[in-house]
Amino acid sequence: MAARITESAGDRTLAPQAEAYLDWLAVEKGRSVNTLAAYRRDLVAYHQWMAPLNLSLASIAEGDLERYVTQLRTEGKAPASAARALVTVRNLHRFMIIEGHATTDPAADVAAPRIPESLPKALTESEVESLIAAVTGNDAVALRDRAILEMLYGCGMRISELCGLSEADVDLENSTTRLFGKGSKERVIPIGRMARTALMQWLSPAGREAMTPARWKRRDDSSAIFLNQRGGRLTRQGAWAIVTKYGNNVGLGSRLTPHVLRHSFATHMLDHGADIRAVQELLGHASISTTQIYTHVSVARLRSVYDQAHPRAMGA
Repeated sequence: MAARITESAGDRTLAPQAEAYLDWLAVEKGRSVNTLAAYRRDLVAYHQWMAPLNLSLASIAEGDLERYVTQLRTEGKAPASAARALVTVRNLHRFMIIEGHATTDPAADVAAPRIPESLPKALTESEVESLIAAVTGNDAVALRDRAILEMLYGCGMRISELCGLSEADVDLENSTTRLFGKGSKERVIPIGRMARTALMQWLSPAGREAMTPARWKRRDDSSAIFLNQRGGRLTRQGAWAIVTKYGNNVGLGSRLTPHVLRHSFATHMLDHGADIRAVQELLGHASISTTQIYTHVSVARLRSVYDQAHPRAMGA
């Protein structure tokens, strides 16, 4: 029977070569904490799969890795997750060769699972309006939650970027904010009128100040823009729960995630004529090809409108 691929909380030991690889990613490549955590999870699962089969990084062969990928899919991993896990493993073995820990690469010719093309499911503009309108009241929690939704949609930022915001990153006078994206890449983007208004209300005495504790638990918490109700910096999980709560309230359910608001930001910008290069800069994409998927969304929407409205397109 094949070893099940799991991550046990009590067993996170990695081979020295794997730890060296993670150190290299952190120091030499400047990978973010979240990215490193994802790589570590992939490598822990890989090590735990090898252990009961008496395999090691030095002894594993191409056929073993093919079985590993097959089992990832058998256990229900999505193609994208299985492909990412293989990329992590492949990069580890390549690193071992570069560092002189191995002479052959068992992962070089192992094919990644095919990832079916899928388009981001952006919200309609009316759905975004309904979502934000679902935040009622002017207590501190409501002011915070409204600002979170406005900033995620109005700025197209990642949830990790929102939670990482500190007071020094926001310039309300000039309506801009500094963000640190993947790989700690820095960019400055504008804050729209509605998002700025919501943020100013949250930063007023009735908002953030009302959640400020008598004593900060951690030094970093005191500079955080968004706080939880215990007075600590809001976490990604906490922000995700807030978005989910209001999504459920307006019937969006599983359709809504923080990233869907980012998708919606980009799609609506392009729908209204924004230049794709500008959208690339706003999203913090390193490559224009990553941003181009949103043009496909917009073209698909235009096609739908055209098919329904043009007399010579209907029924074609």
